[in-house]
Amino acid sequence: MHATQHLPDSRYAVTRLIVTMLLMTVGSSGMYVVSVVLPAVQADFGVARADASLPYTLLMIGFGVGGVVMGKLADRFGVMWPLLLGAVGLGLGYIGCSFAGGIVSFAIVQALLVGLLGSAAVFAPLVADTSLWFVKRRGTAVAVCASGNYIAGAIWPPIVQHFIETVGWRPTYFGMGVFCGLAMAGLALFMRARPPLASPGAAATFAPGRSPVGPSMQPFGLSLGMAQGLLCVAGTACCVAMAMPQVHIVAYCTDLGYGAARGAQMLSVMLAFGIVSRLVSGFICDRIGGLRTLLLGSVLQCVALLLFLPFDGLVPLFVVSALFGLFQGGIVPSYAIIVREYFPPAEAGARVGTVIMCTLLGMALGGWMSGKVFDLTGSYHAAFINGIAWNLLNMTIAVTLLVRVRRMHAAALGVA
Repeated sequence: MHATQHLPDSRYAVTRLIVTMLLMTVGSSGMYVVSVVLPAVQADFGVARADASLPYTLLMIGFGVGGVVMGKLADRFGVMWPLLLGAVGLGLGYIGCSFAGGIVSFAIVQALLVGLLGSAAVFAPLVADTSLWFVKRRGTAVAVCASGNYIAGAIWPPIVQHFIETVGWRPTYFGMGVFCGLAMAGLALFMRARPPLASPGAAATFAPGRSPVGPSMQPFGLSLGMAQGLLCVAGTACCVAMAMPQVHIVAYCTDLGYGAARGAQMLSVMLAFGIVSRLVSGFICDRIGGLRTLLLGSVLQCVALLLFLPFDGLVPLFVVSALFGLFQGGIVPSYAIIVREYFPPAEAGARVGTVIMCTLLGMALGGWMSGKVFDLTGSYHAAFINGIAWNLLNMTIAVTLLVRVRRMHAAALGVA
């Protein structure tokens, strides 16, 4: 019996997208749960706040590096096998954390099992896989897939907090391990089919205004390594800027006298509008392409960062936080679209994983750098300005690549 060959943009592709979003919601829990459990872990182990924050840092590093490894596995064997590995890693990671005897062992399990082998299996591999299953509505599909990450941030923290208060953090982690491991494994079995890499028209269908130059060995007229490197620098730069409000908005509100609770509310508003941003950016991406969507998001993010400078009232900060979430949510998924449009499809998993790794490292660097700038200057204004400078670097790269594509477009049409 021969396996059914599914086509892009088919009913199967849509069904697969729904499963993908569920996998993203379950698998991305790792990057949000550790923050919620931090106070309880700190009290249990009797360590300082900086030591209690170490598991999150190592988790994000493992998440980023693991995305590259899982992306390569998905390119070679299909996305189902990395997902099954991720289900085992996430499940055993949560269970292992519940038995941790100290902050060091807790952090190591977070890095290796929850991050490197667990959550890393969902983001980059699933975004890359989704980009291969859609042509006409690729941007929208990738946006729906990536929104699962923000949905995880919206639903898991209150659930986990409830169980921490009722049964304690260790039983909560154990229960998370059983549920997430089984749920991911079950959903992964629906992802057996390989993407239609060589489907007719997959590399030749373009939205209005998009370059007719499809995936090639010289994206943007550059070598594969140079083109990948520029996208990695751009990803790092935009997320250094992005991290300033996301990581420090609670501390910023506390310093202004509004309290941590108001800051947490602003962060929730930011992430909620981020879901909207990802979906809207997907529609936009289908019409103008990945590069233009990246540039648009980068410009708007810079505008929002600038608005944080003159406004420090409570209501204005809520408004600016909402605008920031609305402007920045579509930036990271646009990199997956750019990779799909300009790089060989067979390398999508590894290349998307590499860029996503750089965005995560950018978030880690930006969070630390903003705190360091604050320590040196005593003001978050200087930290916002630092973020704006990094944002301008991202915009410069996006403009450079777009100019190169326009020249290639003109040459292809015989104008130049």
